[in-house]
Amino acid sequence: MAEKPTRSSDHVAVEYDEAHWSLLARLRGVALATMRALSLRSIPSVVHGSVARGDVDLRSDVDVVIPTVMPSHRVEFALAEAELKLYSRRIVQATPGLSPKAQLCLDLEEKHTVTFPLLAFKPRELEFYRFGALLSLEEAAKDLRVPGCTKRLTLIEPTPRGHVESPVEGREPEVAGIVGVALETVQERVRVLKRRDQIGRTGVYLNVAVAEEETFEDALRRLAATNPVLRRRYVLG
Repeated sequence: MAEKPTRSSDHVAVEYDEAHWSLLARLRGVALATMRALSLRSIPSVVHGSVARGDVDLRSDVDVVIPTVMPSHRVEFALAEAELKLYSRRIVQATPGLSPKAQLCLDLEEKHTVTFPLLAFKPRELEFYRFGALLSLEEAAKDLRVPGCTKRLTLIEPTPRGHVESPVEGREPEVAGIVGVALETVQERVRVLKRRDQIGRTGVYLNVAVAEEETFEDALRRLAATNPVLRRRYVLG
């Protein structure tokens, strides 16, 4: 999708072709429609990842994230009001120490999602999203693109005609300044993503379907009743 790469040391300049710009515009349109539907009900959201950076490809997801705890019925009502169909509802938790999240999938392939915390995000969790790049509704509507890092530990810095990509590892302080997160966040992401690359994907700690007749809040209470680790996180917040 991208073309005309040029190399300078460990930096690669990538120029987007017409098909790339068209794909980016289409994915941005999906994100904007979702974020506007939420905004109409005063629900703030951001779009995360390659759609925010600009380095999309045919495998790219549209990840819309609500950064604060929100009653799930408000979120689902806002999406239904905009005629955005829900194909699946899940509670996911990456590791025991992180917040359990509600995940609403708006397509069969689960590439278009709305995610929000069921318990408040810890500050570092919000930085994980910024590490990968995020845009508010207002920023996305202005067609902005922002720097962020991929799961391959590549820093993407947008340019008028595409982007420049460079390695994250070995440049952690510089990268932290560019993407606007704490150095510790970059160091942790390097450690976690390198380990994942070495041993393969290990899945997530929790990934549970929620029945249509059950609210996310009720499902979380039900799960916490039988899961000591989740119950501790639920009680302590």
